[in-house]
Amino acid sequence: MTRTIKISQIARVEGHGGITVVIDKNKVKDVQVEIYEGPRLIETLVIGKTIDESVSITSRICAICTISHRYAAIRSIERALNIKVPEKVTLLRTLMHLGEIIESHSLHVFLLALPDILGYPSAIAMVNEYEKEVISGLLLKKYGTSIMKLISGRKIHGENPIIGGFGKNPSNEELLKIKNEAEKHFSAVENVIKILADYKYPQHFNERSIFMCLNPPNNQYGFVGDTVLISDGSEYSVDDYKKITNERVVPYSFAKRSSYKGSPFMVGAIARINLLGDRLTGKAKEYYKKYFNDEWYFNPLYNNLAQAIEILYCLEKIPEIIDSTLKLKDPEIIKPKKKDGVGTSAVEAPRGTLYHHYVIKNLKIVESDIITPTAQNLDNMERHIRMSAEKMINADTKDITLLLEMIARAYDPCISCSAHLVRVIRDDR
Repeated sequence: MTRTIKISQIARVEGHGGITVVIDKNKVKDVQVEIYEGPRLIETLVIGKTIDESVSITSRICAICTISHRYAAIRSIERALNIKVPEKVTLLRTLMHLGEIIESHSLHVFLLALPDILGYPSAIAMVNEYEKEVISGLLLKKYGTSIMKLISGRKIHGENPIIGGFGKNPSNEELLKIKNEAEKHFSAVENVIKILADYKYPQHFNERSIFMCLNPPNNQYGFVGDTVLISDGSEYSVDDYKKITNERVVPYSFAKRSSYKGSPFMVGAIARINLLGDRLTGKAKEYYKKYFNDEWYFNPLYNNLAQAIEILYCLEKIPEIIDSTLKLKDPEIIKPKKKDGVGTSAVEAPRGTLYHHYVIKNLKIVESDIITPTAQNLDNMERHIRMSAEKMINADTKDITLLLEMIARAYDPCISCSAHLVRVIRDDR
């Protein structure tokens, strides 16, 4: 007897997808994560555009990770043209990046993942019993957005970060306001960390994942680096990104897939915590030491807890960065002295390592390549879905649906909290 579990829709940031699980003779025969949304063609659209135009175009790939895309594009072009920006520029870019991490993680942790953990169908449904958590998530998201708006110029697709610096630098008064608000959110994040840590995680996953993330300089925790750490002990330059991502096309999805040495891998908060957790500081490190265990290497659902710890890390880091920024004068925009070059850069977007690569001639883009975190995670998502399907072959449809939703959400695929993530259809023949 063959049974098909058809998950018809997965709400993602860039469109829709689905999951099909085929069970034959009480064994999982096939698992497919299908992405229906057509290719965006951004890499082609920038060909022939100036370097400044390309930065604005590529950042439109995503409305949630707009800062990460713009940051990666700028860094790649600056590397290609040998542009070295002053310290204050780097600090302000770090600050806007932390704002995006907070905004994105808080949306996911408090409003998308937490309802599953607490046994509710949505954040709205849990308001009566968990009003504090819902409001805290919204306020955190608003705080992260305020940082993005201040430094990038807009809440979404800000144009202020440019090649060589910023069009306008924020005032000291504006920065101090951001600094003074950070600590107000500590208790809310600590509360959700404890909720997530106390959850009984399903023991469906019996194989370690391979994890990848950038290696920030000076043995620090962070979201930018020029080399990639891998959990097998390897380290690669971002210039060699193709060797470790190995993109390919699958017939049932418009989204490309990635693999490392023929195996799936995972990027994102859980990868960063697994590889860099000992570098955390302050309260974030205290919670890491308290709750980290070997299950983090096996179970993707711990990505929710990893994101919560990263929110706390960002909140603690913001005052430190602003204090350093306030000591420095506003720098001039650094103009390129070269017109040709080849550059690759990567930043840690909320969902994982994001690569941008450009070939530039006469200050125009002649070649572009972008690899997103979701494309890298899809193979590993299928692997984890398969493991759970094998454990739940005889379970009720409702139970299967919930767990598959939780696995998908754990990878944080930019879903809307108002959307129904999956629908399960059993076809027993």
